[in-house]
Amino acid sequence: MGTSSARNQGRPERAPTARGRLIADKTARWAVTAGGLAIIASILGILVFILVEVAPLAGGAEVERQREWSWDEPLPGAFLVDEHRSSVAFLRDDAHLTVVSTDDGRIIEEIPLLDLEHDGDLLPLQSAKGVPGRQILYATTADQRVLAVRVDWTVTFDGARRVVKADPDRAIVFDFGVDQSKIDLAAVRIDPDGEAVAAATTEDGRLVWVRRLVEEALFSGETTESWIRNGRPLTRAIKAIAIDEQLENIYGASMDGALGWWRVRNDQAEDPQWVRSGDPITRLSMLIGDRSLVVGRFSGALEVWFPVRRDDEPERLTRIRQFPALAGPIREIVPSMRNKGFVAATEEGNIGLYYSTSGRLLWAGESDLPASKMFMTPKANAVFVSDGSRMIEFAIDNPHPEVSLKALFGKVWYESYPEPAHVWQSSGGTDDFEPKLSMVPLMIGTLKGTVYSLLLAIPLGVFGAMYTSQFLHPSYKRIVKPTVEVMAALPSVVLGFLAGLWLAPRIEQILPGLILMFLLVPISAVAVGFAWRSLPMSFRGRFLPGAETVLYIAAVSLALWCAIRLNTPFEMLLFGGNAQEWLLEATGLQYDQRNAIVVGLAMGFAVIPIIFSIAEDAFSNVPNNLISGSLALGANRWQTVTRVVLPSASPGIFSAIVIGFGRAVGETMIVLMATGNTPILDWSPFNGFRTLSANIAVEIPEAPLGGTLYRALFLAAVMLFVFTFVINTVAELVRQRLRRRYAEM
Repeated sequence: MGTSSARNQGRPERAPTARGRLIADKTARWAVTAGGLAIIASILGILVFILVEVAPLAGGAEVERQREWSWDEPLPGAFLVDEHRSSVAFLRDDAHLTVVSTDDGRIIEEIPLLDLEHDGDLLPLQSAKGVPGRQILYATTADQRVLAVRVDWTVTFDGARRVVKADPDRAIVFDFGVDQSKIDLAAVRIDPDGEAVAAATTEDGRLVWVRRLVEEALFSGETTESWIRNGRPLTRAIKAIAIDEQLENIYGASMDGALGWWRVRNDQAEDPQWVRSGDPITRLSMLIGDRSLVVGRFSGALEVWFPVRRDDEPERLTRIRQFPALAGPIREIVPSMRNKGFVAATEEGNIGLYYSTSGRLLWAGESDLPASKMFMTPKANAVFVSDGSRMIEFAIDNPHPEVSLKALFGKVWYESYPEPAHVWQSSGGTDDFEPKLSMVPLMIGTLKGTVYSLLLAIPLGVFGAMYTSQFLHPSYKRIVKPTVEVMAALPSVVLGFLAGLWLAPRIEQILPGLILMFLLVPISAVAVGFAWRSLPMSFRGRFLPGAETVLYIAAVSLALWCAIRLNTPFEMLLFGGNAQEWLLEATGLQYDQRNAIVVGLAMGFAVIPIIFSIAEDAFSNVPNNLISGSLALGANRWQTVTRVVLPSASPGIFSAIVIGFGRAVGETMIVLMATGNTPILDWSPFNGFRTLSANIAVEIPEAPLGGTLYRALFLAAVMLFVFTFVINTVAELVRQRLRRRYAEM
């Protein structure tokens, strides 16, 4: 006891830790932990939200059999359904429109289409049909003419109850002037203004067509109609026929499976173009926009064709895509009134839902009655199938038919394109537009902008950091490093504004001088370096290390000034006085004012401070004993920096480059304002591009909530996340390997 007490007497007593300090430390630790977890949870929550928005793109269509009706007395003829799916209008053979309620299947209205006192000789009607994808019904009359009517629907409200009524236009009777020759096939179109066209084949082997023109008086508002008729003999028997709304193209299918195309110019049909296409064709139908032709075959195969022009050759009818076949001969093809989708049915009642652009079979099923008549509702949310005595409604939930892996990442052959291509064009001027949602141009644009900016930022950032850390005097370093880091505080919107409105026009004016700069600036820098080294050491020793920077700045400034002054002579010497015309004629590249060069300079300016700051820290953190040891062994300063310092700092330099890469990939405002935002698939530095991030900024304000474009933009965000995640992961693996390799130096 005494010995222990004596030993403790020589030691100072440790002051007890204040209780308040312990509480503060624990509170701070828990606060920091909670903050970190909250940040991680927030990031994961954002990622989950994005994935939830993208997930519906992977789904297909859902088709559900819903209501069914039957009638004791059959209702023959074709039929139409209003967009609210509340009424069905049948065209009967006595030229009456019979309207049936879908609530209980009862007849709610009978509308005569003809004045029987004057037009009774037209009855009875035969072979009533509906125009696929249109609210039009037509039938052959008793004297071999064609009666057609366009049916509109009026909506009124009785209190809270919606009342839908059929409102047919005046029936149009097409007289082909064929002297009572029997009409085998017919096709009709009527536009909302009353102008109409019809084409038919006759029993005696002729193709005939008629056009109805309507003119409205300017002041009185009275309308007058006129008719244009024409025809030409057929060399083959036609089994199916289809026309476009302007009667500019007539398509026919022969008995032996050949597909014919007549181009009508000034109501004169040119010689047909025949294409042998396979087994017999049973049905033809035009998709919305009247450019694509859907072909159904006896074997159940389905194809899409449209005219294609290559180079200076005339247009040729070309098979673009094929779809999975249905079991049995195709009997009906009904296109959607909203997009490039269509429904096909066989004689056995097999039904398939397809989408042309994405090339997808979205759904296939069976009906227990032959699909002799079929109609897709205007909203494309249901298909009605009838055999006259029964009718079945199939409800369709098909939110994103345009999307498939091929449509997003593969080449797609779009209408009016000479070949398959990667295209982003999300909107157009009409409802006939075919959305083009390829992500490839956006991915290439993202890489293009990043590469061109890093071509400037990496050399200047890394070598500038190496010079500042290893060669510059500390007194100069205290000025240079904060100045460069302040550059990072410049808002990207300001850089984009200056690049788009100030830099781009000047680059366009001095393009040859810019090329000359890349020659004069390195030459002048190297020349100044040799000149400085040739000066006596007694003279150079009077200055602090790094003072030669003033000479470099002066030399580079002089080189830039000379390049600008020599712009016109240099352009006259090498480019014949106009660099842009020479570029177009010699290489075929079009010069756009806002291009990758402008973005590379502006975005490179934004990325340089990040790379410089991190790389400079990496150089400065190399242990001094390595540097001193290298110098002591006889290596000069340059050998020490390149062979000792640079390898040791390589993990940090690599991290700087990767962080700069991520900054460039995610940049939005500079790209948005300094480039043309044209989503083209081209690596040329002389034209613009569009990046994933800029595309989101441009398109998201106009994207309908929950629509395909809306979700495609979220998919672009997922791609950005995956892209940066993969790059950062690979970069971290490389950095760890470099650290282990040089850890023992």
